[in-house]
Amino acid sequence: MHGSSDERTRTGMSPESLKRAFVDSMFYVQARYWEVATPHDLYMAAAYTVRDRMLERWIRTAETYRKADARTVCYLSAEYLLGPQLGNNLINLGIVDSARQGARDLGIDLQEILDQEPEPGLGNGGLGRLAACYLDSLATLSIPAIGYGIRYEHGIFDQKIVDGWQVEDCDLWLTNGNPWEIPRPLLRYPVRFGGHTEPYTDEHGRFRVRWVPELDLYGMAYDTPVLGFGNDNTNLLRLWHATAGRSFDLQAFHKGDYYGAVNAKVGAENITKVLYPNDEPEVGKELRLKQQYFFVSCSLQDMVRVHLQHAPNLEGFHERFAAQLNDTHPSIAVAELMRLCLDEHGMDWERAWEITRRTFAYTNHTLLPEALETWPVELFGRLLPRHLEIIYEINARFLDELRMRYPFDPERVARMSLIEEGPVRRVRMAHLATVGSFAVNGVAAIHSELVKSTVLRDFHELWPEKFHNITNGVTPRRFIQLSNPDLCGIITDLAGPGWARDAENLRTLEPHADDAAFQQRWQAMKRAAKERLAARIREATGAVVDPQSLFDIQVKRIHEYKRQHLNLLHIVALYHRIKQGTDSDPTPRTFVFGGKAAPGYFMAKLIIKLIHSVAEVINRDPEVNQRLRVVFVPNFNVKNAECIYPAADLSEQISTAGKEASGTGNMKFSMNGALTIGTLDGANVEIRDAVGHENFFLFGLTVAEVERTLAEGYRPWEYYRSHDELREVIDLLRSGLFSHGDPDLFRPLTDSLLQHDPYLLLADYPAYVEAQARAGDAFRDPAGWTRMSILNAARTGFFSSDRAIREYCRNIWQVEPMPVSLAAGNGSVPAARADPA
Repeated sequence: MHGSSDERTRTGMSPESLKRAFVDSMFYVQARYWEVATPHDLYMAAAYTVRDRMLERWIRTAETYRKADARTVCYLSAEYLLGPQLGNNLINLGIVDSARQGARDLGIDLQEILDQEPEPGLGNGGLGRLAACYLDSLATLSIPAIGYGIRYEHGIFDQKIVDGWQVEDCDLWLTNGNPWEIPRPLLRYPVRFGGHTEPYTDEHGRFRVRWVPELDLYGMAYDTPVLGFGNDNTNLLRLWHATAGRSFDLQAFHKGDYYGAVNAKVGAENITKVLYPNDEPEVGKELRLKQQYFFVSCSLQDMVRVHLQHAPNLEGFHERFAAQLNDTHPSIAVAELMRLCLDEHGMDWERAWEITRRTFAYTNHTLLPEALETWPVELFGRLLPRHLEIIYEINARFLDELRMRYPFDPERVARMSLIEEGPVRRVRMAHLATVGSFAVNGVAAIHSELVKSTVLRDFHELWPEKFHNITNGVTPRRFIQLSNPDLCGIITDLAGPGWARDAENLRTLEPHADDAAFQQRWQAMKRAAKERLAARIREATGAVVDPQSLFDIQVKRIHEYKRQHLNLLHIVALYHRIKQGTDSDPTPRTFVFGGKAAPGYFMAKLIIKLIHSVAEVINRDPEVNQRLRVVFVPNFNVKNAECIYPAADLSEQISTAGKEASGTGNMKFSMNGALTIGTLDGANVEIRDAVGHENFFLFGLTVAEVERTLAEGYRPWEYYRSHDELREVIDLLRSGLFSHGDPDLFRPLTDSLLQHDPYLLLADYPAYVEAQARAGDAFRDPAGWTRMSILNAARTGFFSSDRAIREYCRNIWQVEPMPVSLAAGNGSVPAARADPA
């Protein structure tokens, strides 16, 4: 052991202690000496050095929670978009400067080590990133919590661009190992599929049901510690990996059936092989349902195990755990907990149902009908026959209650049923989650009202007390402190270091918004961020952009309702004006796009192709390219996002009003001083109110106007015919100018706009172009723009995920903080047995 007793190699925080630990990790963990160490070896040694310091806190946290018998939040989510961990953990431990100094002493660049980290792409976008932010805030606020999910071997695909088209490549994030996780090979739970059920009478003469499955496999736990910021609490993210009950069939091997010998292993591991398979084919739907049940079953069995360490039976289970269903993906948990209570623990129906509905709370994340999950009864019953029986029984009892409440309203009863009747009968998972939960929440004020008035209207009328709003939030630790160190320095100079735990302290920026010297510092911060992004763009795409231009940025999942193609219509309009000589001096702009399209979503992929095709024409035209540039940053992920958000001048949040539940990218942009151009959709409404209407470029139809326009018979062709510039822009897209003379390439997009336009691009186009003109004019006034930028950052403290978690704790979960003191154990591993679960 190196060092003194108060600076132990594995836990000390000084540069000297970190250096010793790093050298030890390189030698004893990586088994390398300096002359042959690769950049990856350096990263792994650094990661294990930091992890040691996390594990000390993790063990102490587990011991504290266990002794206190603390009520625990269990966050059930099919996605966790964690982002790179090393930098974030250095910040949360408070040792960035020590690590940088230690690395410098060893002749190493810390940033080069950080750049080596692969990203665990265990989510598609906002949903998974929100879950990661919430885990960060739960630990920071000292709330006992476990995040449960799936350890996908391959996360969301790596996006490559070939001739302007998205091409999906396999994400190999685990290829070189994951130093942050701890395998738990003895923590395994059986998961069953298929087969049939058999009724029987137990020894007490009670009716029971036995599930006789066709397939058995196991879920094995992999644990990742989640550090709090500014405290010693370290919570747990537990991800499940599927394994076969028996990985090798020796009899099959001896018979020469070499494939059959490992067939069970391959079949089992397919369940956690990849994030969200393409569910267009039937096999994709089946695998997705298997994934959802697999991780929910493992998680609930784990919760039962922990509960039974403290109690003789499942009575009081709901008092020990508050389980949050992050969207409908984990909603099968309602039926699974019922199965565990009824079949595994011998409870009667009434008590099992009481425990179940007092355990779960449900977050709705969407108003889009296609995103409200339903499963064909045939598929559901074939994979989960016992659960379908339980859902039928829940539904029968629920419908009886409804008939008594609404005896003359059979249509309402049919609408609220857990089973959708039709040519293909389907299980409605949002209905199951709502009936089986004690609370339902939306994720922005307008979204929560629309949930109550549209998709779950009947349920709100039945149980108004169940419904809540908790507007989403994002962690300022990652999206300011880590991603924008220059802004972090500015805030810390004014507010002190505590602002990262209390984002309302961003308000200290506000009195300086008109100060000329402060504005100059702000402009320098923004210019440096734009230069970093410009360098990243050149490295990734070869495109050269001007950091002095207005950086107009839209990065998010590619989807028609997010309306990247409305942005493109405006870009083509600007191009057309310059070519026609009607706007000889436009505000110089760099339009930056990024985002992935679902592999089976043709129209979204065509939008990506159109972005590249428009970019190709504009960027090579010397008459235009000094004033306009268009770039697409490939493979948008957390790592790339951390470079993009700080550089934005204008944030595009232009979804059709009523379609975006909340958004979190809009918050990250505003926190970093970007101004928003947006509709009254999702959290845009609250961001606009917070930052000031004069500091937000509003346009577009409201939710009520969208509904009225569609109800009255929307005719997009009439907008095309009556608006000269819009007609010219669409005609340019149809002409083949952006497709090397092929007029048919983008016809599916233009035909959709002219014939259907379900997201009302043409109706919103005139207002959008007018708002863009206001933004362009405003950018020509550096002092005025900088003032608005400062006020955007200063007034976004409400959108911290810490605030959101406080609201969940107070209004839904009824949990209290449980602070952990590392000093209580004198910095040593506790002698008492502490299971980090």
